[in-house]
Amino acid sequence: MVSSGSAMDPEQVVRRNPPGTKAEDFYKWSPQSFDEMDSTLAVQQYIQQTIRQDFTDTETILTAPPGQDEGVWKYEQLRQFCLELNGLAIKLQAECTPMTCSQMTATEQWIFLCAAHKTPKECPAIDYTRHTLDGAACLLNSNKYFPSRVSIKDSSVAKLGSVCRRVYRIFSHAYYHHRHIFD
Repeated sequence: MVSSGSAMDPEQVVRRNPPGTKAEDFYKWSPQSFDEMDSTLAVQQYIQQTIRQDFTDTETILTAPPGQDEGVWKYEQLRQFCLELNGLAIKLQAECTPMTCSQMTATEQWIFLCAAHKTPKECPAIDYTRHTLDGAACLLNSNKYFPSRVSIKDSSVAKLGSVCRRVYRIFSHAYYHHRHIFD
């Protein structure tokens, strides 16, 4: 889609889906190199563009552009991961209920405690999933720990590991107890 109008360069691509765009026509503009992305959200934009190009090419999706700050790259990848993990959580709701999965387990060997409570405690698996994703969203959107999307302090990057560990448990539970949904 090429924009028109006196205030804009006629060759500039408008990277927006106008109202009424059919799903099959979403994101039909040409890819943009990371160097051309001039925004505080450039890393997020680049990751999402790479996913749209080929969501099966995990190597390319996870490879940071040259010179990209590693902390910002990890942060934005985890934000995208949690965003997409909500889709699995929605699918799990149909059969992962407090009655069917009263504990957050992966195998019979591990019961995971939910960190969303004042004192970590057992939660039904679906509640653990909701609490974990809500907690991840709160942390990743925290101005205290992540006041910028351009540079991130090492002390804040260190917090990403615990989020990864907790969200991994959602995958583990889905894999061992709801394999058809996981697949």
